[in-house]
Amino acid sequence: MRRSSREIAFQILFQSDFAPAIGVKEAVRVTSESSGEVHDAETLQFAQQLVEGVQSKKTEIDAKIQSSSQHWKMDRMASVDRNLLRLAVYEMLFAPQLLKPAIAINEAVEMAKKFGSTESASFVNGLLDQVGRGL
Repeated sequence: MRRSSREIAFQILFQSDFAPAIGVKEAVRVTSESSGEVHDAETLQFAQQLVEGVQSKKTEIDAKIQSSSQHWKMDRMASVDRNLLRLAVYEMLFAPQLLKPAIAINEAVEMAKKFGSTESASFVNGLLDQVGRGL
């Protein structure tokens, strides 16, 4: 359930890099329906909470990612990688129920394998490891 919520949230965050969101609640519904899977209300609610949380803390999240990345500027990162990083950092640092860094990193790496390039998983893993070391 949580992985599905994260995937929905990631897709909305990714889309918002290219086009303004239609509203988080509506974006969650549309993204969920387009996935072809049936999601329960709890899954959709958690996805919405993740998107809203990342959006509300975006400046702080980006600053943390940038300070942990010695060779990459945020705007030069692939959008997939950047939004997976944002989601994981939010859950590690700002979410109401914080995730242990190892769990957040594992979740992000698995999604990077699914949605990213061949280099995404190792890039996301390495950068989130740096973030986790700074906690």
